[in-house]
Amino acid sequence: MATLTLEDLAQSLLPGQPIAGLDLGTKTIGLSVSDLGRRLATPRPVLKRVKFTQDAELLLAFAAKEKVVAFVIGLPVNMDGSAGPRVQATRAFVRSMADKTDIPFVFWDERLSTVAAERTLIEMDVSRKKRAERIDSAAASFILQGALDRLSSLARTAGED
Repeated sequence: MATLTLEDLAQSLLPGQPIAGLDLGTKTIGLSVSDLGRRLATPRPVLKRVKFTQDAELLLAFAAKEKVVAFVIGLPVNMDGSAGPRVQATRAFVRSMADKTDIPFVFWDERLSTVAAERTLIEMDVSRKKRAERIDSAAASFILQGALDRLSSLARTAGED
């Protein structure tokens, strides 16, 4: 398994291959998956974190079920661009996954994704309790949608060459 840039991933993707978005939290992993055309990110139920081995098994079962060929994982950098403890934990999680899968990971700056997800859920008049259940997968969708939009932009630029 490798970590790739989004540009490298764009070069390796074949048509009809979905990718997944991950919002790695301390208690849950928010999940989303793209459609086959990689235009739209759709939230999936969160995975409750237990311990790494079980988390990895559940994540890989999700990937197999959805036929995911890559993960876009949110990198929780600080607002000033510095890397804090959550960035280190996310990078460690991805390094640990290297022994378990060949599915590549792409890091995606997730600043404000949770804020945007919460605002959207509030606008949709989702209750506070339901928001708490859905926020991580909504954040994963924002992360993945940003990456999908960038992939689309890269494809348009490549078509102009």
